[in-house]
Amino acid sequence: MSTSPQTIARNMSCLRPIDSEGLKSLGEKGRANPNSVVTLKAKTVCEGQFRMQTYVRDLAPMLIDEPPHLLGEDNAPNPSEAVLATLGACLAVGVHANATARGIRLSRLELQLEGDINVTAVWGTGDLDEAKTLGFSAVRVKIDAEGDAPKEQIDEIIAHSNVWSPVANTLRNNVTLDVQPA
Repeated sequence: MSTSPQTIARNMSCLRPIDSEGLKSLGEKGRANPNSVVTLKAKTVCEGQFRMQTYVRDLAPMLIDEPPHLLGEDNAPNPSEAVLATLGACLAVGVHANATARGIRLSRLELQLEGDINVTAVWGTGDLDEAKTLGFSAVRVKIDAEGDAPKEQIDEIIAHSNVWSPVANTLRNNVTLDVQPA
């Protein structure tokens, strides 16, 4: 006997919902202004050693540090781990938003991320072979999502969210990066 998605929904604890009307309004705003670009800002301040505080809007600062084997105090994720965390959060936002837009309530959304990175250049103080691939050479993400829809439909939402994730696309695409003294 098959259980309907409606029966499953009544018997599961769902994630805190997204405002579906607000989401619909954001989508309409995007369709009405397809060339709109916003500028996001952050400020990072070094407190000493590798302890960094990054300030965004009026929020409490985000701490970034390095683990002891990279000469940090192990107080927070390191910058590369923060990239993985940001990717995971962006993909999760997309999955939850797309599920909501399709009337699907999720009861579980967990992402496991791992990335391969060569750290022997040691921020430009170690092995400086110019043939070296810097940054992540591979990133793998596994998304475990459940809700009141068939697995195939949730899997399609995951694939769609990956295509439209701003952070995933930042990692996949070349972006203009300008770094210069103030």
